[in-house]
Amino acid sequence: MNKGELKDMRSNLQNSSLSQLSNHPDEYVRRFERIRTHIFATADEGTKAIADRVESLITEKAVKGEMCVLGLPTGSTPKGLYAELVRRHREEGLSFKNVITFNLDEYYPIQPDHVQSYNYFMWDNLFQHIDIIPENVNIPKGDYPREMVSNLGQEYERKIKEVGGIDLQILGIGRTGHIGFNEPGSPPNSTTRLVALDSLTRHDAAGDFSGEENVPRYGITMGVGSILAAREIFLMAWGEGKAEILKRAVEGPVSDIVPTSFLQNHPNTTIVVDKSASAELTRVKTPWLVGPCDWNDRFIRKAVVWLCQQLEKPILKLTDRDYNDNGMSYLITEHGPANKINIKVFNDLQHTITGWPGGKPNVDDTTRPERANPYPKKVVLFSPHPDDDVISMGGTFARLVEQGHDVHITYQTSGSIAVSDDDAVRYLDFVNEFKEIYKLDFDANKPYIDAVEFYKTKNKSTIELRTLLDVKAAIRRGEAKAACGFIGVPEENIHFMNLPFYETGTVKKNPPSEIDIEQTMAFLRDIQPHQIYAAGDLSDPHGTHRVCIDIILEALHRMKEDAWLQNCRIWLYRGAWQEWDLDMVDMAVPLSPEEVEIKRLAIFKHQSQKDGAMFMGADKREFWQRAEDRNKATAELYDKLGMAEYEAIEVFVRYHLV
Repeated sequence: MNKGELKDMRSNLQNSSLSQLSNHPDEYVRRFERIRTHIFATADEGTKAIADRVESLITEKAVKGEMCVLGLPTGSTPKGLYAELVRRHREEGLSFKNVITFNLDEYYPIQPDHVQSYNYFMWDNLFQHIDIIPENVNIPKGDYPREMVSNLGQEYERKIKEVGGIDLQILGIGRTGHIGFNEPGSPPNSTTRLVALDSLTRHDAAGDFSGEENVPRYGITMGVGSILAAREIFLMAWGEGKAEILKRAVEGPVSDIVPTSFLQNHPNTTIVVDKSASAELTRVKTPWLVGPCDWNDRFIRKAVVWLCQQLEKPILKLTDRDYNDNGMSYLITEHGPANKINIKVFNDLQHTITGWPGGKPNVDDTTRPERANPYPKKVVLFSPHPDDDVISMGGTFARLVEQGHDVHITYQTSGSIAVSDDDAVRYLDFVNEFKEIYKLDFDANKPYIDAVEFYKTKNKSTIELRTLLDVKAAIRRGEAKAACGFIGVPEENIHFMNLPFYETGTVKKNPPSEIDIEQTMAFLRDIQPHQIYAAGDLSDPHGTHRVCIDIILEALHRMKEDAWLQNCRIWLYRGAWQEWDLDMVDMAVPLSPEEVEIKRLAIFKHQSQKDGAMFMGADKREFWQRAEDRNKATAELYDKLGMAEYEAIEVFVRYHLV
C-alpha cells in the first residue's frame, strides 16, 4: 500500500458530508463561500494540485524567457508541497533556474542559521535540493539591529517591485487567522514590517522551540497589502485544527480581526483544503442548508443532532414544523414524518451506549456495539505516548480490566522529549543521593554532572544526549507502569515499542519506516487480539498521533488476510484535543463519578506531564481537566438529546478494514 492510499484510508475517518450533496452547479453548492475553495480528499491530493500550478507557471515563464516570481510560506503546512517540488525537480527535471522567491516572514530576533529560523527551514526543505540560483532567494533578515528593521522592510518591498511583483503567492493560515505574521488588527494596506506575535501564534510554535518561553516575541512579515498585490494567490490548509478559522475567513465578513478574510477582495485567490480542514464550511457541516442531499442513516443522525442543538430540544420532541423551518424539508419529504425519523435516530444513538466495551457475555448482542463472544477477549490498547491511554479512554480501560479481559497496553513511543530538562536533572540528582545514602558501588555522580553541564550549553537545535534521552524515557516508563498498576494491569502486559521514527533526540521526527510497520505487525501477530483500541486523533498539533495511526493502519492492511484479524474489531479513540462528532460514534461508554475519579488518579500518575507540561498546545488546562470536561460534555449532549443522564461518557468510532 502506498502513502497516498494510506492517506485515502485515513481520510475515511474524517467527518465530511461532501458526498451527501446531490448534483448542483458549483456556484450553488458554494453559495456561502466568498473565496473560491477546492476540497480534496487528502492533503497529498491538494498539495499535488498546487504543485501542478507552480510547475505550469514556472514552465510558461521559462518558455517566454521570463523569470517566475514566487511568494513562499513556512511552517508545517507547505512541507508536503516543497517535498513534491523537490521530487519533480529530481525525477522529472523541473528546473528552478528562472525562479525568484520572496519568503513571507521570519522570526525576530533570530540568526539565519538557527534551526528554527525560517531561513534554515527554507534551505533545509527546499532550496538546497533544487537548482535555484542562490542570489534569487529572498528571506527577511532576522538578525538586523532593531533600528534597521524599518529600512529592511522598505528594501524588501523595493526588491519585489524591481522584479515586477509576485506572480504567485502561496499562503497558509494561522489559527488566529493570520497570513504571514499579519496578526489580527493588521490593516489591509500594510507592507513589510516588524510585528508583535499573537500569544496563540507563540503557543503553536512552542513545540518547535522546546517551550513557549523560547519563541521570539516578534516577527518580520510582508504586509497584507504586499500579499494582495500578488497576481495570483493560493492558500492551503490541512487538518481539523484549521477548520474553524477557515470558515470565518471564507464565509465571514471581511475584517482585520481575521486578516485572511482580506483575500475575499482579491480577484484571483484559490483556497485548497483537505476534508478535515473543510469540516466547518456550510456545504460540509450542514449541507442540507445548501440544497437537497442524499440521505443515509448516519447522515440523518448528523442532521437531527444538529437540529436538536439549534432548537435545544430532545430528539423525540422534534416536529415536522421544526424540520421545515430549519432547512430540512427535503428530509421530511423523503423519510418523514418527524416522529418516524425521531424514533429511528433515538434508537440508533441509544444502541451506541454500553457499559460493556468488551462485550457482555451470554446476552443477545444484536443491538450492542461489541459482540458478546469470545469472552474474555484479548485486548490491545495502543497509546502513542505513555499517557494517551488514560487521558483518552482511562474509564473504558479500567472497565475492560475490571470485566476480566486480557488487556495489553502498548506505548508506541517513549515520549522522552516531553520530559523537561529540570525533571531529568532532578531524577539524576535523586539517584546520586540514593547511592550516597546506601553506599552503593556505582558512579551515579558523573551522569548528573554531565547532564547539568550539557543543559547549561544546550540550545534548541542541539540533539539530546542518548543517556539523557534514556533517563527521560525511563521517567515516562515508570509513570506509565504506575498508572497501569493503579488500574490493575499486570506488568507483563505493559509493552514499550519505542518506535524508531520518534527517537531522533529532537522535536522534529523522522517519517515512519518499514521498521516501525514491521515491529507493529510482529507485536500484533504475537498477541492476536480480539479488540484493538488506537488513537484516531488527527488534530494532534505535533504529528506523533498522526504517524502512529498511519503505522497501525498500514500494519493492519498488510495483515488483513490473517485468520485472527477476521475476528478482531478496531476501535478508535481521540486524544487531548478533540472528540468525535456524534454522527460518527459507534460506541459510547458511560462513566460513574467513581470511574471519573479513577481515570483522574491514573492520569495523575504521569507526574512529568502535570503542572505546565512541555507540549500543552494553546489550551492551558491540564490534560485531566481537558479529558473530564470533554467526557462530561459528551454525557450532557446525550442527556439533552433525551438519553439517560450520566456523569461522563467516552466515545469510540469503529474502523473497518477495506
